[in-house]
Amino acid sequence: MIDTHAHLSKRFCSKPIVEGIRVVLAASNIEDSRENIALAKDNSKQFLASVGIHPQQTDPENQKTIEAQVKELEEIVKQARGQVFAIGETGLDFSTAGEGEATRPKDAQIILFGRQIELGIKYQLPLIVHSRKSMDETLDFLEKYPKARGVIHCYTGGKKRIDRVVGLKSEWFFGIDGNLTYEDGLAQVVAAIPKERLVLETDSPFLAPIPHRLETNRPEYVKYVYEKVAQIWQTDLAKTENIIDANAKKLFGYK
Repeated sequence: MIDTHAHLSKRFCSKPIVEGIRVVLAASNIEDSRENIALAKDNSKQFLASVGIHPQQTDPENQKTIEAQVKELEEIVKQARGQVFAIGETGLDFSTAGEGEATRPKDAQIILFGRQIELGIKYQLPLIVHSRKSMDETLDFLEKYPKARGVIHCYTGGKKRIDRVVGLKSEWFFGIDGNLTYEDGLAQVVAAIPKERLVLETDSPFLAPIPHRLETNRPEYVKYVYEKVAQIWQTDLAKTENIIDANAKKLFGYK
């Protein structure tokens, strides 16, 4: 099994101990990105590093311009070639920023998203795309970059946008989280997603699945999402795991 999206940097986790699965480490800012590289370097068989800048400003103390931050991000990618498996999370978020964050203006988000898409294309890395209250705008934007590929993290586009995602020029995947275990509507969406386009994630420490709902989420809890998908697909867990893991390997290019 693999959790394709977890936050294990110091902001979220004092001691990242994970047992039995692989984990894609999602980044939200430059510091997260550097920490992900260090964590993955210490345990390359378990952790896969992603580097990126969230559409909301998760490090409001950082006063550097977007261009300066993207330049710094590219330097991280260049210095850690072979250790970076994705760019993200990046995207568009038109909600109000959470506690400890600052709301980034829409025009700034669009510039930041575009620059990171360009990095993904340049270095042939998939994108981990965050989209909140902006799914149509996100897909409109991705259509402008036919060479971009990646995953729509924590997909919330419903059944009606599945064809739009599948119809993007390059291969895009749907990331599904622990809320699948308690949202019946999302289960119906997952049933409609092509099996070869589905990957699973926890978004740890958020969105813990049943039976751990409202607790701090952990990458190991992705097993409950696998079990729910097996139930939806009406197939056994081993077959479900083989399909999902093959999708993740195709997306992120790990061995």
